[in-house]
Amino acid sequence: QKEYPPELFRYPYCIVWTPIPILSWLLPFIGHMGICTSAGVIRDFAGSYLVSEDNMAFGRPTKYWKLDVDKVCGTGSAAWDKAVHDASEEYKCRPHNLCCDNCHSHVARALNLMRYDNRTSWNMVNLCLNPLIILPRPT
Repeated sequence: QKEYPPELFRYPYCIVWTPIPILSWLLPFIGHMGICTSAGVIRDFAGSYLVSEDNMAFGRPTKYWKLDVDKVCGTGSAAWDKAVHDASEEYKCRPHNLCCDNCHSHVARALNLMRYDNRTSWNMVNLCLNPLIILPRPT
């Protein structure tokens, strides 16, 4: 397998997505999700009491959704990174539940903490069904 430099896999201010084998084949709108820091470092709720960094549970992202840092309530990058950090610290203390508290919930928590787009109603359902998460990963 060819090795790529880490900087090729940076997604600043993005939500990233990768398929879950078998599950995503049967239900293509379901997959594994993470959120990236302002530097593009991926944080994902990978399992009970585990938020990984730059090592997504089901492989590298295949899709991403670029968000606008100007839609964060607060001081841009600092507010974004604090929300991603705080959501990750909270999810390090939670058990993973496929149906109720999962990777999508972790991303939603970060978006709610930063009040992205002046909203606090982000949740796993509206993230899972978001049609904007369709951009393929750059090659």
